[in-house]
Amino acid sequence: MVSVEDSHSNSNITSHYPQTQPYYHYNHHTPPPPSSKTGRRLVRSMRTIRSNLFHSDRPGPLPETSPNVSENLTDSVIDLRLGELANKSSSAPKISPSFDAGDFLDISRAFSDISACSSDISGELRRLANLSDPQSPAEPCLERETFSTEIIECISPEDLQPTVELCIDGLKSSSIAVKRSAAAKLRLLAKNRADNRALIGESGAVPALIPLLRCSDAMTQEHAVTALLNLSLHESNKSLMTNAIAVKALIYVLKTGTEISKQNSACALLSLALVDENKLSIGACGAIPPLVALLMNGSNRGKKDALTTLYKLCSVRLNKERAVNAGAVRPLVELVAEQGTGLAEKAMVVLSSLVAIEIGREAVVEEGGMAALVEAIEDGSDKGKEFAVLTLLQLCGESVGNRGLLVREGAIPPLVALSQTGTVKAKQKAETLLGYLREPRPEASSSTPYNLAL
Repeated sequence: MVSVEDSHSNSNITSHYPQTQPYYHYNHHTPPPPSSKTGRRLVRSMRTIRSNLFHSDRPGPLPETSPNVSENLTDSVIDLRLGELANKSSSAPKISPSFDAGDFLDISRAFSDISACSSDISGELRRLANLSDPQSPAEPCLERETFSTEIIECISPEDLQPTVELCIDGLKSSSIAVKRSAAAKLRLLAKNRADNRALIGESGAVPALIPLLRCSDAMTQEHAVTALLNLSLHESNKSLMTNAIAVKALIYVLKTGTEISKQNSACALLSLALVDENKLSIGACGAIPPLVALLMNGSNRGKKDALTTLYKLCSVRLNKERAVNAGAVRPLVELVAEQGTGLAEKAMVVLSSLVAIEIGREAVVEEGGMAALVEAIEDGSDKGKEFAVLTLLQLCGESVGNRGLLVREGAIPPLVALSQTGTVKAKQKAETLLGYLREPRPEASSSTPYNLAL
């Protein structure tokens, strides 16, 4: 997942139009030139700056409806505002940034122990920040990423409001370059601070970002979906993204976007699925088949995001059925066998959810899941062994036929070893499963009690 750093332009702001610099060419990773220092008085308000930046040679201010307003949304304009506000803030008594770690803690807990979701985690932001401008000499200054992050942390939401409004105006521009730049700036502003996410959401950014999810420009789409992911981490913004138009637009990115766009779209859907009422509607909009495709064809990061989102969506029965029908079981069984990738345990957690329904149990047996789970008991991590024996217990608890298959897979020796040397939870599950394997041929009653909770 990726973010873009702020850049600085060489344009000098005069009483006339700002000198517009070339926009980023993201597909070639060409950064903009660094900016010169601006001697503007720091005590001037953002509203004054905004009104004076855009006017023509003729007397009087340029109307807001002029196309020049959006066409002048260069990185130099936004960076000028952020830089001046940071300098203004630095002259005041130092105040700690209003970063609320509790917002992320609640989300991390809701994701369970199989994964975690964070905005802009691909490392792309740091890579872009380290790109140098071949036409400009290196300057002994902060990297653009560090500078952007530091100045944003210094600015209060009240002072940031005009900049946010300017970016939202840019999202509606007819220029793709302006839209791309505006989405990238909002993405960065929403990256870390909960109060910024609230401000951007309340300012109307979400409805303006959603149409960009279907933009033909890959980088504009990527910035838009990542901005929405960042904004979705604030609870009040979720309700703005749960209508069918927004969810289907996120699914469109999941099908057509870059690898990073697909990852961030999956995480955005996961964030929305943390609200229980949204799970069925997300599944009904068609999210599960492209998540299965990401599970099969994505990078390790993409597979982890797909696994986490599927796990959350499949807590409801209808989505379990959708996942099985979309072919999720085969790639899950294959991932169980891939020890050492960090994906096996996550795949087993999703499998344990799917085998709660009959068609899920049948699919796991048909795809060779019994053998893969026995191997996980033999060679997996302690946590993986717990998940594997749990899933086998669900497969065999009410099926004599599956018990016979498990015995033929050679499961008894590793189960005996696990019952003696495993974790407390693994020992309990292994002993319960061994008890089923020793029972006479008649099937166990459907009411047979056993605790499946790990």
